[in-house]
Amino acid sequence: MKKDIPVQKVEDLAIAIVPRTDEASGEELWDTFLINLKDESIRNVLISSNGYGPIDGEDRKTTTLRHFFDEIGPLEIQLIEPIHKALFDLTNEYWVSFTYEGYMFDKRYIFVRGSIAAENFTLIPFINRKGVMIR
Repeated sequence: MKKDIPVQKVEDLAIAIVPRTDEASGEELWDTFLINLKDESIRNVLISSNGYGPIDGEDRKTTTLRHFFDEIGPLEIQLIEPIHKALFDLTNEYWVSFTYEGYMFDKRYIFVRGSIAAENFTLIPFINRKGVMIR
């Protein structure tokens, strides 16, 4: 029965979107990271990402990208993908699934339209750069 399945809460995991420090390419790319703040590894990490929402009165949707990592170590940061600054006008969603201590966990991280902005910057752990982070 559904009531017999334990519901586990995702803790000590974050998604961060950070501007690139290399501006030589001329592109406005930022990097998306998964941050494991746990003292143990997480395994079988699957991340699906997409963007959606209206731009100029027309509904838009990006392609869904999927990334898989066998293991992300304790207190480790993992680069997921680059994201172009033009996509900040959309809602950007990252759905993370993983196994930890014999259980499967999943959590949806949603960066709403306009939330990836300098006024929301915080210092990102492990890389000591400023960006937007959701825990």
